[in-house]
Amino acid sequence: MRLRYLDVPAAPAARSPRSLVVIPGHTARIEGFMAMVPLLAEEHRVVVIDLPGSGESDKPDRRYSLHAYEDVVVGVIDALGAQRPVPVGGSLGGNLVLRLGHRFPDRFDRLVLWAPGGAWTARPRTAAVLRALLGGTALGRALFWPSVAVQSRFWYDREFPGRQQALDETMAYYRRVMGPGFVRMYWDIALDQMGHSLFDIAGRIRQPTLLMWGDRDNGANMGAGGAKLERLLRSGELHVFPGARHSLVAEIPELLAATILEHVRD
Repeated sequence: MRLRYLDVPAAPAARSPRSLVVIPGHTARIEGFMAMVPLLAEEHRVVVIDLPGSGESDKPDRRYSLHAYEDVVVGVIDALGAQRPVPVGGSLGGNLVLRLGHRFPDRFDRLVLWAPGGAWTARPRTAAVLRALLGGTALGRALFWPSVAVQSRFWYDREFPGRQQALDETMAYYRRVMGPGFVRMYWDIALDQMGHSLFDIAGRIRQPTLLMWGDRDNGANMGAGGAKLERLLRSGELHVFPGARHSLVAEIPELLAATILEHVRD
């Protein structure tokens, strides 16, 4: 299928650049990372991907899964010849970062993520029932907007000055790309995350891992889940940002970029 990606080379003065492969969150898109990309590109090549079903990539009405998304990320890395890749991502993207590190330990020598989906106890039976009810169905389309209305309350801290503008832009984007494939992706990926837990694989991930969290991000028990992940990871480092919520890339892009660069610097 057709995928949109952004590929920004490292600055000419960069020493020992890596390829930072940025994986957006659930339904998110390249535009949400534009404030952070030039900061990261001062030292490294930066690739940002619109995952299938999101952004301006194709949105076929078909089954979506975390495993398929992993395949997409690795396929993009190979197609672009991205050298010394480091997967970077938040929310769904953070989930995929750890899954990629577990599945391909020899391809990625360090990992970077924040507020990962999947930092909870898996509920596979509930997820399977809900997938049958919501994936690709009229009920799934009817419940999309109520679900997003609840979710969006946890994306940004209420004191974040750009909160309303960010919400307005996201909802306008949803209305523009709304279709069977987009809604199918929304439920399939949300429920695939519900059905799997990062706790089950974290203890087998050996790469140095930077795990970040905003201390006001407590939806889906994120604080406790992040702390448990740090304990399970063999080489995990937890960095907490005071006063930030779930969408760190929107709320604190400069601080987030600086923390990432410090971690990946050789």
